[in-house]
Amino acid sequence: MELDGLKLELKQKVEDELLKDILPFWIRHDIDEEFGGFYGQITNELEIDKKAPKGSILCSRILWAFSAAYIKYQDLKYLKIASRAYEYILNNFWDKEYSGVYWMVDYEGKPMETRKQIYAEAFAIYALTEYYKATKEEEALSKAKEIYTLIEKYSYDDENKGYFEAYTREWKLEEDLRLSDKDMNEKKSMNTHLHVLEAYTNLYRVWKDKEFENKFRELIDDTIKYIIDNDTWHFKLFFDEKWNSKTGTVSYGHDIEGSWLLFEAAEVLGDKEVLERAKKVAINMAEVSYKEAIDSDGGLLNEKHENGEFDRDKHWWPQAEAVIGYLNAYELTGKEYFLQASYDMWIYIEENIVDKENGEWFWMAKGQNNKHDVMMKVDPWKCPYHNSRVCLEVLRRL
Repeated sequence: MELDGLKLELKQKVEDELLKDILPFWIRHDIDEEFGGFYGQITNELEIDKKAPKGSILCSRILWAFSAAYIKYQDLKYLKIASRAYEYILNNFWDKEYSGVYWMVDYEGKPMETRKQIYAEAFAIYALTEYYKATKEEEALSKAKEIYTLIEKYSYDDENKGYFEAYTREWKLEEDLRLSDKDMNEKKSMNTHLHVLEAYTNLYRVWKDKEFENKFRELIDDTIKYIIDNDTWHFKLFFDEKWNSKTGTVSYGHDIEGSWLLFEAAEVLGDKEVLERAKKVAINMAEVSYKEAIDSDGGLLNEKHENGEFDRDKHWWPQAEAVIGYLNAYELTGKEYFLQASYDMWIYIEENIVDKENGEWFWMAKGQNNKHDVMMKVDPWKCPYHNSRVCLEVLRRL
């Protein structure tokens, strides 16, 4: 297929998926009319657990997705969902005594896990700033700034730079810092820093404060200096407070996601020197991903463990991020194989990840002796963020 035809077809495919599947699914199935907000868990067969806890990550990502959709299409049905998520965050997740957002509330919206995970605080900033962009609601921007101030006051490492992982409700450093059971209990992680970077990028779009600009610039520099291995062009995943790496595992989804998020951050910052550094890194990360991470079945590998063995499960979100990451690399280099890889990855998603019977996306691809059949369609992590964003990014770029 010629390049222009490939671009046109990709654009049409993602818009159809966004408007006819992803966004309608969440409007149709996830609104909790009885207890407020959104259901915390739905199976692939659309069975709703009405008493499942509700996570702040899920609510923030719904807020981001529908705010971004409203900005793109100016359709009031998207604004209605965004406003519902916004109000639920302020009324149920917002800690009115110590500020910031709780990690989890119960099905009735009462505080359940009150820890302040910096990853979740970052997503709240990301979502609140997108809602501000959509509505110019000053309170949303004010809350985003307030969370930024809390992160810098409590989480920032004055001695070694970067951010510590998790705090109690009262903003005391937690003993168990892990984001999930599979993570290492270390002071710093790639994942948290990547999403603080993502959040600060969106905040800087709407708030050009000089002190904040310096923090944003420093985070870009720290990402390049400490978090990316400038020999292998992979992310290092976990660190002690002095940035000593604690594992050799490679996360291919984060690598390709980080390649474009880093370049986007530098682009929004607007410093030519920083942009050139980020461009070099983004291209190198995408090149390594293209050579190492695409499996024989066409999907993106999940991880490579320290012993060299691959985790070949094809989770939904790395496939989505690969579409954007390779498209970004094509834009930066003009190399046609990156555009083809982006298109091919979307075809893989269509054929293996999209649930054509019940809607939205499976957690992971079928047919790999994995947990495809039991993983949730909706849960505290499974949200309309990676998949709506890939659609919106492709549409914006093409």
